[in-house]
Amino acid sequence: MPFIDKSKILILATHGYERSELRVPLDELKRRGADVKIAAIDREPIKSWDNKDWGDAVNVDLLAKDVDIGDFDALVLPGGQMNPDILRHDEDAMRVVKEFVASGKVVAAICHAPWLLIEADAARDRKMTSYISIKTDMINAGAIWSDEPVVTDKGIITSRNPDDLDAFVKKIVEEIEEGRHERRAA
Repeated sequence: MPFIDKSKILILATHGYERSELRVPLDELKRRGADVKIAAIDREPIKSWDNKDWGDAVNVDLLAKDVDIGDFDALVLPGGQMNPDILRHDEDAMRVVKEFVASGKVVAAICHAPWLLIEADAARDRKMTSYISIKTDMINAGAIWSDEPVVTDKGIITSRNPDDLDAFVKKIVEEIEEGRHERRAA
């Protein structure tokens, strides 16, 4: 059972991530002592989407193709429309998501990022939430969808939108400190 200040957390993202959905977990988890790394599908800094235009960028620590999930305790998937849509078509990004799901380690997805869980076949028969516009996608993938700020099912955490970030980060910390979760693989 790792303490948050001893944990290693991976954020997987690419261009078009919702700024607050990457920055708030990154900053808050680091503030609590976690070692947080950002993985992407290419080396260049990745640009955020902030309100209605491109925002700032963050540096990439490692490529998705080089991720060894054994090095991390949890995976965080920020939303935005573009980011998860691009990642769900990338073989390396999806390998990371599927391996985390299969491992029983914490996986946290917010907003549109549950699209990645759908693509990994990890939504079926799980309690989940998401941004309202992908509710039907979630239900069609077999999720038991509910309109709540944060929903957890055996270490898989989902949240709706940036308004839920405080609850999302709090639940990430709680689930990491609980340790590995037994669940069916993706």
